[in-house]
Amino acid sequence: MQNISITIITGLSGSGKSTALDAFEDAGYYCVDNMPVALLPKFLEMPVQTSSELTGLAFVMDLRESAFVSQSGEIFTALKQKGYDIEILFLEADEDVLIQRYSQTRRHHPLADDKGLVEGIRDEKSQLQRLRKAADRIINTSRKTIHDLKSLVFTMVQQNASQRTMRINIMSFGFKYGIPHDADIIMDVRFLPNPHFVEALKNLDGTAENVNNYILNNEIAKIFLDKFLALIDFLVPQYKSEPKAYLTIAIGCTGGYHRSVAVARNIYTHLTGKHPSVAITHRDKANA
Repeated sequence: MQNISITIITGLSGSGKSTALDAFEDAGYYCVDNMPVALLPKFLEMPVQTSSELTGLAFVMDLRESAFVSQSGEIFTALKQKGYDIEILFLEADEDVLIQRYSQTRRHHPLADDKGLVEGIRDEKSQLQRLRKAADRIINTSRKTIHDLKSLVFTMVQQNASQRTMRINIMSFGFKYGIPHDADIIMDVRFLPNPHFVEALKNLDGTAENVNNYILNNEIAKIFLDKFLALIDFLVPQYKSEPKAYLTIAIGCTGGYHRSVAVARNIYTHLTGKHPSVAITHRDKANA
């Protein structure tokens, strides 16, 4: 794993470490929360059985583990000397903001048992000072929303040479089987000519060339496809900048067998020449 990006997310409790970890996961990182620092060297020696498109590794480590402060400096230094690409991301927030967040969520601060919330926050800040100085990047989340923090994490990931682009899934479906709830964009193509009523075509699906020609080789279909592809070309960069890890474009007809399949295939062909991570699924074709 020496050639993969490793991010250690640490910092003050209540500063947004869980939100940051969620954003790293959405960006294609393999993520572990509350990772014991002493186990990190052993973990990095293990093969991670996951996709070859893995962007990196991200671990949240903090004072929930009592040995973290005393052991982290030596372990991180040793791993860097072995050639591991480790970046320490330190999150913090102003004291009044942390107090407000804990008051709103009613969560328990890890160091507030005997001394109260304020003293717990101050004690944690003191214990983490050395690690803060060693951090590669410090983010103060006091004035940042969850969306702001996630956007910032995505920007960090995109600066990495091994960045992972938004994955686009083109899906055909039949309205008679229900609308796909995970779709971001849904287009109804039931206005196009239906091969179901043509005896020679009704038993062929939308992947057949003569079915595709019947559906799309007419003036209305050509105008629709030109306009819809132009809309998608406009929208995809907007979704990427949101940012999103996945974009699902669902194309529906009555049964999900002819028209939606043909249109979805044309959209897939159009996008594969422009974007590196595009997939296609035909949800209901087998139901016909």
